[in-house]
Amino acid sequence: MLDEDDLQLMKDLGQRASFLTRDLSSSEPVHAKKRKHEHVIDKYEKIPRTLQYAPQKELIHLLPIKDKSGIIPQTREKPVLDSNQDEEDQEELELEHEIIEDPIRELTIEEHLLERKKKLQEKKLHISALASAILSDPESNVKKLKELRSMLMEQDPDVAVTVRKLVIISLMELFKDITPSYKIRPLTEAEKSTKIRKETQKLREFEEGLVSQYKFYLENLEQMVKDWKQRKLKKSNVVSLKAYKGLAEVAVKSLCELLVALPHFNFHNNIIVLIVPLMNDVSKSISEMCCEAVKKLFKQDKLGQASLGVIKVISGFVKGRNYDVRPEMLRTFLYLRIKEVEVKKDTEDITKPKKFMTFKEKRKNLSRMQRKWKKAEEKLERELREAEASESSEKKLKLHTETLNIVFVTYFRILKKAQRSPLLPVVLEGLAKFAHLINVEFFDDLLVVLHSLIESGDLSYQESLHCVQTAFHILSGQGDVLNIDPMKFYTHLYKTLFKLHAGATSEGVAIVLQCLDVMLTKRRKQVSQQRALAFIKRLCTLALHVLPNASIGILATNRILMHTFPKTDLLLDSESQGSGVFLPELDEPEYCNAQNTALWELHVLRRHFHPTVQRFAAHLIAGAPLDGSDALKPELSRRSAAELFETYSMAAMTFNPPVETLSTKRKDKVLQGDSFLNEDLNQLIERHCNTVATQWPLDFASCLETSLR
Repeated sequence: MLDEDDLQLMKDLGQRASFLTRDLSSSEPVHAKKRKHEHVIDKYEKIPRTLQYAPQKELIHLLPIKDKSGIIPQTREKPVLDSNQDEEDQEELELEHEIIEDPIRELTIEEHLLERKKKLQEKKLHISALASAILSDPESNVKKLKELRSMLMEQDPDVAVTVRKLVIISLMELFKDITPSYKIRPLTEAEKSTKIRKETQKLREFEEGLVSQYKFYLENLEQMVKDWKQRKLKKSNVVSLKAYKGLAEVAVKSLCELLVALPHFNFHNNIIVLIVPLMNDVSKSISEMCCEAVKKLFKQDKLGQASLGVIKVISGFVKGRNYDVRPEMLRTFLYLRIKEVEVKKDTEDITKPKKFMTFKEKRKNLSRMQRKWKKAEEKLERELREAEASESSEKKLKLHTETLNIVFVTYFRILKKAQRSPLLPVVLEGLAKFAHLINVEFFDDLLVVLHSLIESGDLSYQESLHCVQTAFHILSGQGDVLNIDPMKFYTHLYKTLFKLHAGATSEGVAIVLQCLDVMLTKRRKQVSQQRALAFIKRLCTLALHVLPNASIGILATNRILMHTFPKTDLLLDSESQGSGVFLPELDEPEYCNAQNTALWELHVLRRHFHPTVQRFAAHLIAGAPLDGSDALKPELSRRSAAELFETYSMAAMTFNPPVETLSTKRKDKVLQGDSFLNEDLNQLIERHCNTVATQWPLDFASCLETSLR
């Protein structure tokens, strides 16, 4: 038995004995691997050597790193400078020094302006050349619209803003000129696959190119307005924030022009959606620009299709903003072209369209030859109708009715929910204009609302006058059938008259003249003599303290009232009629005893500085005759009171008619020199001028005493 140590020793020796452990079946010698390795070395030695003169790399010893295995030394090769590289760097440095020594010369302000002017002139010529080519042959040069539109992205900071403005205006005028008078619709698949002539294909390509470029142009304008509203600066930084407003104003102006000029063309509703919010913009210039464009559109829109689209968007916008908008937005409603005859729903007023005979009726009533002729006749009539392209009165009637319904819905909402809104005066003015077109079913409720507004005392004199005007417009039309006593409205107008004067409230005289015409002249059968006398007396008193044009309008109204109510001539007599004393401070026209007074104000107005007021006063004192020496001239007698008020307006701060200059026949001799002075004063001046100047102290009091002695 071996010990454990001996056994371990024998195992170690056995592992070292190669002849015991190697495979005897192999004939390879024991040191075959070593010999093979020696052959490889021999082969390597036989390869021809190339001498390399690479410099030895110097090592830089760094701080060692300690790891689990121990300390690991760190080294780094020292960089070797290349002489060629050094020479190149030296040359570059020398070039840089040369460049620094010869910097670019800075331009002066005059040279910079001249260079900018030259660039701008080149751009203008380029724009004009493109525009002329497009106008000369739009169908062939429609692709140049894209080239012109690309100039909206001008990147030269010197002329970027001016060039963009010029391109916006040029494109706007081009589209107004080359756009056809019909709406271009997209082609169907069947139409695209159909073979057509070259002329038709050319026209289609022109229409497609025109619509696409027009769409991109509108998108560019919209983006300019959005950039200005959001105060968003572009990455290119070509246009400053201050210049954005100028670009936005030009863009809005172009949109307004296209809104008015192309109501029939594509994307008109998109322009409306852009313009309506800008009517309520903070910038007054942009708001007024958009409101004027909408007014112009309403005035020229005969059919009503474009007006209906604008009214829908405005109504939705006002409701969405909870009636917190500018009054100018709703004032545009007053320019709608809606007449009474166009909104009547009576069957007598609406002409029925001509009906063609059915096949059964033709077969029953006509012979074979007559049916043939009738068919050809009907076909010809249909073609003529299409060729005329005249819109039927029925379509016009429907559009106007729908437009008016939306307008009244907007007005009634404001009366119900926003009575303290600044929109109320505009609403009352609109109701006064369109009151005769309101449905009879709303009359009672509307009159109650108007009276409650007047009694509340929250309205200004102008708003209350609009309430009175609206109420009597309602009663003068279809409201005649209603059993309503308007005495409270007469009383309110009578009470409001003395709030007018020659100052800020003189604008209300125009509304008063319209109210008087509706309340007294057109309702003459419902007006008592006492009421007419009271109004004539108060109007004459009012004529004393208003502007000349208002005095002329009031006296013209009194003339009409004296013709309408002949018994009112008793006011020209100084003797009282009946019992009682005239009470001018009483606000009830029926009970102020106006028959016991006289129109003494006419004698004061007869000495007025305005010649037309003098003529009217003398005419009324004579009893307002229609002929004779005291009769008025035709240019005064044939005009209404409102027309005379506008004709003799002093808004231009000039006299109308102009003041006559008095020219003297003999020219007086003009005195010159000291002949204007008193003789004693002349002697005193001469004495003081001839005295020798002395160095005495200046004592003006003593000098004055000596001169007086």
